[in-house]
Amino acid sequence: MSIKTFSLATALIVATAQSALAHATLEQESVTQNATEKLTVRIGHGCDGAPTLRVRVRIPEGMIAVKPMPKAGWTLETVVEPYATSYDYYGNTLTEGVQEIVWSGELDDAHYDEFVFRTHVTEIAEADQVLYVPVVQECADAAERWIETPGVGQSSDDLEMPAPGVMVQPAAAN
Repeated sequence: MSIKTFSLATALIVATAQSALAHATLEQESVTQNATEKLTVRIGHGCDGAPTLRVRVRIPEGMIAVKPMPKAGWTLETVVEPYATSYDYYGNTLTEGVQEIVWSGELDDAHYDEFVFRTHVTEIAEADQVLYVPVVQECADAAERWIETPGVGQSSDDLEMPAPGVMVQPAAAN
């Protein structure tokens, strides 16, 4: 094997390993502008062996009319705040909505779970760009903050605690 091939293979293994270390992920890979979508946040384990007690999801600008799915055995809270701009949503003007979802309960470190919400993706979410959904996973004595987003010239693979993201597809032509 040549050095170039070996280096490429090593880089691919490292990138794959980094992606595998992302412990808060989204099941969906893409969403569509002007469409209502279901997003599923996946939590793969606790914080250094401790159980997860709370999962917080911050809703990015461009997602409106958010409705979280309750989970049996978990308490569900939402934080409603003003939007940066008003939105027309089926003939209604929305000026505020759910900006954060908080599920509180207990997820043992040895287990995996999913946290689901529905949202309408607006045209503010740029087509052909990744829309990041920050997640904070809280445990008794620690928190995993999956909130980093890449800067110019970076990718999520360059980050230690990347926020989960979905690619925004352009709205279907009418």
